[in-house]
Amino acid sequence: MQIGSLALQNKVILAPLAGVTDSSFRILAREMGCALVFTEMISAKGAVCAPEQTLKIARFTAQERPIGIQLFGSDPEIFARATELCNGQAPDLLDINMGCPVKKVAGKGEGCALMRDPDKAYAITKAVCDAATMPVTVKMRKGWDDSEVNAVEVALAVQEAGAAAVTVHGRTRAQGYSGRADWSVIARVKEALRVPVVGNGDIWEPQDAQRMLQQTGCDAVMLARGVLGNLWLIRRTVHYLETGELLPEPEMAERVRLACRHLKMVVDEKGEYMGVREMRKHMAWYLKGMRGAAQVRNEIMRAKTKEEMTAILENLPGQ
Repeated sequence: MQIGSLALQNKVILAPLAGVTDSSFRILAREMGCALVFTEMISAKGAVCAPEQTLKIARFTAQERPIGIQLFGSDPEIFARATELCNGQAPDLLDINMGCPVKKVAGKGEGCALMRDPDKAYAITKAVCDAATMPVTVKMRKGWDDSEVNAVEVALAVQEAGAAAVTVHGRTRAQGYSGRADWSVIARVKEALRVPVVGNGDIWEPQDAQRMLQQTGCDAVMLARGVLGNLWLIRRTVHYLETGELLPEPEMAERVRLACRHLKMVVDEKGEYMGVREMRKHMAWYLKGMRGAAQVRNEIMRAKTKEEMTAILENLPGQ
């Protein structure tokens, strides 16, 4: 898999996930074999107006490479200025968000709303490509809603503007994260473009990734919600795609060990007060499917220290 000058080791990429893909999560994903990770999306306007505060989200370590920074916004000039600031961070690529469906983003003409104006999508991509010192990619959706399915048109526009690859999530903005992803739109974009296409949407098991690659012809797959509390999906998918062998699901003891390590990493990075509170949602994801998970989740949500949270996990039955 080649994105401009960037060569990736395999076909498995981690999506940028707001409130999730911080440095600790990205390090763990890379250890699981993920070929490419992204920062949480950052506001182009925020980067320009308050760079010190906004670009904190874009900081990363050498362990996380290759890594991309994802920008969102609506103004080509602001995007260009934000890109120049991101150049100073020296990521391996820059990604433009044209897929976020949430109201506070799309409602301002940003994220997926850019798909409603292919000319603006072109202008923004061109501005970023002209300013960037690394490859530029674009992440988009199927379209705004079922009456505005224009992923192929927008993908062609951003390719013409200089995008080195395009990621397509097979849902419309109106769907949000509900319903089923339409992989056929990924296939249509792949057929139309000469640059690599990454498929995204409804990859919950390694076999899903294989089916997406076969059905769409896409060059790589992007994992998103399937990795929440289940970082092993990355390792299992990479292994399955390379060997055809399906690795087993992790045992509970292994899940607890990783959850405790993840907790320590986040607390070390952000301090105990913030780290413990941020890890509550992760712990709920790690515990999903475990016997008695509901009761344990209630205890986890009340935990205020790393020691309290660790003790709850280590006292689970079977530990």
